[in-house]
Amino acid sequence: MLELHGITKSYTDRKALDDVGFDVRPGRLTGFVGGNGAGKTTTMRIALGVLEADAGEVILDGAPVTAEDRRRFGYMPEERGLYPKMKIGEHIAYLARLHGYSKTDAATAASSLLDRLGLGERLEDRVETLSLGNQQRAQIAAALVHEPEVLILDEPFSGLDPLAVDVVAGVLQERAAQGAAVLFSSHQLDVVERLCDDLVIIAGGTIRAAGSREQLRAQHAKRRFELVTTGDAGWVRDEPGIDVLDLVGGTVLFDAASDADAQHVLETAIARGHVTSFAPRHPTLAEIFKEVIQ
Repeated sequence: MLELHGITKSYTDRKALDDVGFDVRPGRLTGFVGGNGAGKTTTMRIALGVLEADAGEVILDGAPVTAEDRRRFGYMPEERGLYPKMKIGEHIAYLARLHGYSKTDAATAASSLLDRLGLGERLEDRVETLSLGNQQRAQIAAALVHEPEVLILDEPFSGLDPLAVDVVAGVLQERAAQGAAVLFSSHQLDVVERLCDDLVIIAGGTIRAAGSREQLRAQHAKRRFELVTTGDAGWVRDEPGIDVLDLVGGTVLFDAASDADAQHVLETAIARGHVTSFAPRHPTLAEIFKEVIQ
């Protein structure tokens, strides 16, 4: 398990990180979200040893992380860093060899991974000839080819179309299922919500929320319900203890001051006519994100 404790980092005119701490557990995908300048990239670079923290510790499996430990890390920066003139198959194999693979094993690992990422027919193409989306896939292959135990990805889904997002997401889920600890940042909150097991939300250099997806939903859940009826649900506006958030015909989204108020709405709806559905509405990641950073 990768742990960050009390990470602080200041530059001349500002504090970039203030007592940042969270865990990245093996076998799980941890989504790291925050606005521009929130501190995500700085945190990742400190975890990788690219930057030095002013205070705090990075711990791997209970001990301070070492340079040798970081050889077992995989990193994908937000900025692409591949050699544009190299053939993509040779490039990824070369990176595998830097991690100790034999020439044959490196070529096999590179070919297999690139094929899984949808680049199997582009092995002989130079990096510079690939589209931006395919360059992104190749960059992900560069981070994964040596089968790291800890994987840190900065905006891995940037520039990918929906089909490519699904392919990359599948590869990351496979690596987590094999026991890797995966931390990735993204501005695409819908992708994070669908993919991650755990969430960390950062704003202004401080951690505002951290935990499993289910824990955060439970912590930020309100008595919010969606009622769908066959008639007009406008009458719900006049019910005591009810705050209507959205109303379209027979479908209404509302907050209730108490469970009894919500139950009264349901009973009234049943008495007035056919109820198609009535269910609690769990907050989305976007809603949780907006709540904790404001």
